[in-house]
Amino acid sequence: MKEKFDVTGMTCSACSAHVENAVHKLPGVDSVSVNLLTGSMEVSYRPDALSEEQIAGAVTNAGYGAAPVRSGSEKAAVPASSAGDELSGMKHRLIVSAVFLIPLFYLSMGHMLSFPLPAVFHSGENALVLALAQLFLCLPIVYVNDKYYKTGFRALFHGAPTMDTLIAVGSAASVIYGVAAIFFIAWGMGHGDTGLVERYSMELYFESAGMILTLITLGKFLETRSKRRTTDSIAKLVALAPKTALISKDGAETEVPVEQVAVGDVVIVKPGGSIPVDGIILEGSSAVDESAITGESLPVDKAPGDTVVAAAINRSGSFRFRATRVGNDTALAQIIRLVEEASASKAPIARLADRVSGVFVPVVIVIAVLAAVVWLLLGQSVEFALSVGVGVLVISCPCALGLATPVAIMVGTGKGAENGILIKSGEALETAHLVDTVVLDKTGTVTEGTPRVTDVSPAPGTSREELLCLFASLEKSSEHPFASALVEEAEKWNIPLCPVSDFRAVTGLGVEGTVDGMELFAGSARFLRERGLDPAPLEDAARSFSDEGKTPLYLACRDRILGLVAVADVVKTTSRKAVEAFRALGIDVVMLTGDNARTAAAIGRQLGIDSVSAEVLPADKEKEVAALQAKGRKVAMIGDGINDAPALVRADVGIAIGAGTDVAVESADIVLMKSDLVDAVSAVQLSRAVIRNIRQNLFWAFFYNVLGIPLAAGVFYPLLGLRLNPMFGAAAMSLSSLFVVTNALRLRRFKPSLPKNDTVPEKTGIQPLKGEVIMKKELKIEGMSCSHCSARVEKALSALPGVSASVDLASKTAVVESAAEISDETLSRAVTDAGYEVVSVKKV
Repeated sequence: MKEKFDVTGMTCSACSAHVENAVHKLPGVDSVSVNLLTGSMEVSYRPDALSEEQIAGAVTNAGYGAAPVRSGSEKAAVPASSAGDELSGMKHRLIVSAVFLIPLFYLSMGHMLSFPLPAVFHSGENALVLALAQLFLCLPIVYVNDKYYKTGFRALFHGAPTMDTLIAVGSAASVIYGVAAIFFIAWGMGHGDTGLVERYSMELYFESAGMILTLITLGKFLETRSKRRTTDSIAKLVALAPKTALISKDGAETEVPVEQVAVGDVVIVKPGGSIPVDGIILEGSSAVDESAITGESLPVDKAPGDTVVAAAINRSGSFRFRATRVGNDTALAQIIRLVEEASASKAPIARLADRVSGVFVPVVIVIAVLAAVVWLLLGQSVEFALSVGVGVLVISCPCALGLATPVAIMVGTGKGAENGILIKSGEALETAHLVDTVVLDKTGTVTEGTPRVTDVSPAPGTSREELLCLFASLEKSSEHPFASALVEEAEKWNIPLCPVSDFRAVTGLGVEGTVDGMELFAGSARFLRERGLDPAPLEDAARSFSDEGKTPLYLACRDRILGLVAVADVVKTTSRKAVEAFRALGIDVVMLTGDNARTAAAIGRQLGIDSVSAEVLPADKEKEVAALQAKGRKVAMIGDGINDAPALVRADVGIAIGAGTDVAVESADIVLMKSDLVDAVSAVQLSRAVIRNIRQNLFWAFFYNVLGIPLAAGVFYPLLGLRLNPMFGAAAMSLSSLFVVTNALRLRRFKPSLPKNDTVPEKTGIQPLKGEVIMKKELKIEGMSCSHCSARVEKALSALPGVSASVDLASKTAVVESAAEISDETLSRAVTDAGYEVVSVKKV
């Protein structure tokens, strides 16, 4: 089983590495991942061999605290509250430290800067007064920052020194040396040794200890405040969930805490209200803003039978819905869980920092001791050697190294969630930047997954409306998906349907029945031939549709063919843009489909995909992905169906369409909530941006230590006279951590870069949008003599579905526009029926 723990007391990557090692040694632990940024640990273990108490005990024995996280609400609440308490405590410590540091620094360094000092602190006779004053000003700073000593020395005694160990040893060395100096001053004053007094009056080092502790606390305060911004995405998601719900029970409306809503309850949502749980609308309709969940900016129209999700905002009407998923099962709760898990998980690149941190602190302590000893042996003073040792300890704190990866991953996964891209792990986020081949499933991924009518070609003597009316009326009794497409098309154009009698479906060929007294046959060309009809007049059009990946369907009566309709699973409007964007990133695109080769090739041409594999069985999709990987490719598989699940698991990165099956979503590493293929491109771009940011952070963290340690150790002192004062080392260490966090926060400005593709090629199988003009014709009309005549003609033409008409009486012409192709015969018949004569029809 897998369990999450809150871990306290960690301050650097050495801490997280030590906790991870301590738990990993336990028998029964399969895997453990500790996240320094969130103060969390995720352990996969065998419950028959290990208990939660034993895991928490191992962390405690390592010098830290641990407690299991029990519920989704606690997961969200505990880190937020503890982070607020931590920041408040740091602010208090910083204020106290600054209040005592200012006079301490003034007393210790004022004479060097020619600042006016009271006479009591000037003369040699009062050296002990000055020393004691500095000690008593330093002690409050040490006291309020005792956390560093408690955790630092405890870790040292456990044999796993951390960043706090470096701070504790460095500052304690300064204080102890200063106390020793006080004894030497007192000894010198008591024995009249003025030289001894003067020497140790200049080597107190209380201000160094106070300055180090204050600067470290300042750095940690700024760092923590910045880190809180990296968890904003989770905090915003948690804040979206409403606290109460209005339910209908026993005929009354009752407001209850959202935790009390049960599956099956009827929930009422009023305009402007937030939806408390997931469910299915029973009555009412509205426009619902789901941008917080899917990233889709426009409200979505909802009606009875449609699903709604928790945290979506009801923008207009009120409605009632039945709760289907509550508590931790809602889509919002699952998104929060996925973002938290991704933020807490480790990317492979983080292991480099972990390996370094595991040995870094002990090595630094050895370097500090060796540097101090070497300088003493070279004849330098104890003061010089102490300064070198403390400087090495302070500047080497590996805060920046430990923060380099987790802050970038947390910001990156949060940014993905804001855009409807759920990234399940840090490993998936990192691997996505290496992808060089994308494998696309066709149905439901590239295409919409449901067939639509794309073309209507009536035979001479039949109008478009008549053809659709008869076709849809006959097919309404059929359960075939194509039948639904025909009925939907007729409804779209407000064409009334007629009753059907003697309906019969002929498996694999078509349907037949009687509509309005006519015996009709609808289906394939073979079906018509078996009924003694010749489809030759429309075979060229049918062949053209087939070449475009569409399925031609004929409609005929006993003595003639009435027309032809093309049906296809149309390509999503953004699929071509996504393919072009993948190519712009240098990624090859492969499409897999179980369709026939002709349909697959047509879709491939529409999208500009050269590599298309048709007639692929569901079980073979995984083999196709494996074959690409065997060639050394890093493969991302994008799919939505149950049959895509094996391929999603096999791929280096599995990307599931959010509207797909639960199996596909569970099998994937990344989920696209908007079911938009363009978001897969954004996921790759986000991955590349995050990895680039991590590399920048790691470079500066390593570069900082590589340059800082030799400088602090005095390597450059003999040649250049350069060495690092411990106070400046503390400031530099704090600034390095702040730099890493700030650099990661730049990812919050990430925006995907996609090629513009506003045009849709003709005959691509993409259904024209409402209002899009694809037909414009001019009719020359005789017989109009007044404005009433022109108005009558304009009314007759405008009555045709989707047609807008404008009539000019002076030129005796009418210009018609439509979002679909309408035959000349249909236009002419409308004018003739109105009592006028059409002389000519031409395209404009």
